[in-house]
Amino acid sequence: MTQKYLHILLGADSYPLDFAVADNALGRLWLERMAARDPYPLDHPKRFYGFDDPATERNRAQTWIRHCCKTINDYQPIIQREFEYTQDCLNYLHHIFEQYHGLLDQQQHEFWQAAPEPVRKALAELNLAVHACETAMRSQDPRFVCTWFGLPKTHTLDYAAIADCITCTPAWGSVCLNYVEIGKTLEDLAHDGDNYIGEAAFQPFLHYSADFVVRMFEEDHWTVGARISQMEDYYQHHRDYFQRQGWDFTAELMPYRFPVAQLIETIPRAQLMQHIQQRQHITRVYIDETMHHSHT
Repeated sequence: MTQKYLHILLGADSYPLDFAVADNALGRLWLERMAARDPYPLDHPKRFYGFDDPATERNRAQTWIRHCCKTINDYQPIIQREFEYTQDCLNYLHHIFEQYHGLLDQQQHEFWQAAPEPVRKALAELNLAVHACETAMRSQDPRFVCTWFGLPKTHTLDYAAIADCITCTPAWGSVCLNYVEIGKTLEDLAHDGDNYIGEAAFQPFLHYSADFVVRMFEEDHWTVGARISQMEDYYQHHRDYFQRQGWDFTAELMPYRFPVAQLIETIPRAQLMQHIQQRQHITRVYIDETMHHSHT
């Protein structure tokens, strides 16, 4: 296919980031979803993680999650514990989100159906606030996320068809498919030590959409190897739970990433990171066949 480029503009001055879209099966699947996103608004254009100092990240995340909890409980007190900045409390709050929000594109719980819009918004954002708290707590891997509100999540990945396109160690500056399920992967459950695992809590990475994450970091094989060992231990400890749902430790459970585009680097990384840190707001996302911009 003709080379396609992803362009992301940041901040009030529309600072451009340019990416070459992968010319492979996964890249083409993603382009098809990107073409379908036009009727839908960009959702949460300030989902930037790890670009500020840890204290700033932590305070911002805490303020957000406390606001979500208060808005929900002022309507109906479904959150039965005080917020603590611990992984167990975050696991509990994620479980509340899963339980009352409902599964992917299946918001059928009576709480969700009856709740006014500000409460629905707080419940939906509780998930994002949990992840913001987790990022501030445990790592400073810089990344930002683009999602589109209302875009259906109906397409599923065929792992065999994209086997040559996926990796556990994507490059610095990669654009990867974002996880769109309501729940947690085995990787997330193991990493979080999550004991709030209802029957619907585990959701492997199967569905995809235009939604993506831009990863301004990379991981080595040692880190990934330790992650897989942790996942294997968690799986074995909860083997009955996973096998009840028909899941062996197969490719769909591995910590794969799904790269669809790669940053075109034109200035030193430290300088680029500073530009992004100063502009943590996505103003436009589009694709064409031209590499428009160069940085100085």
